[in-house]
Amino acid sequence: MTTIVMPNTGVPSDYVPSDDEEFMNERQREYFRKKLQDWKESILADSKDTLSHLQNETASLPDVADRASAETDKSIELRARDRQRKLISKIDAALRRIDDGSYGYCDETGEPISLGRLMARPVATLSLEAQERHERSERIHRDD
Repeated sequence: MTTIVMPNTGVPSDYVPSDDEEFMNERQREYFRKKLQDWKESILADSKDTLSHLQNETASLPDVADRASAETDKSIELRARDRQRKLISKIDAALRRIDDGSYGYCDETGEPISLGRLMARPVATLSLEAQERHERSERIHRDD
């Protein structure tokens, strides 16, 4: 059986981080770097498609209702792109944390963030417990 290696990483393409290995070893860091870079590239490609679509969309729709609907669609799409722009910023920050060795560790406690959480949310900066405390605190202060 031949193992396919992810280009430029030295990590097999079927590799999945495991709790059985040292936390944030070189393979795990490269795995998450690739995951984050691929996610960023996908977002940027989608953004280019959106901009192209918005530029090519005809602004001279004869029907007022059609124009209003098109403007609403544009507004929704632009809000989604703004959220993605913020996500790219978080991805870039996560890539910097990989470079400086702090990726995968909770900003609040310094403890490792579970691999399951990082797999689901690679830009996570808080452990699940710290995130839950943060959200409870937000609810309490919001109710004030």
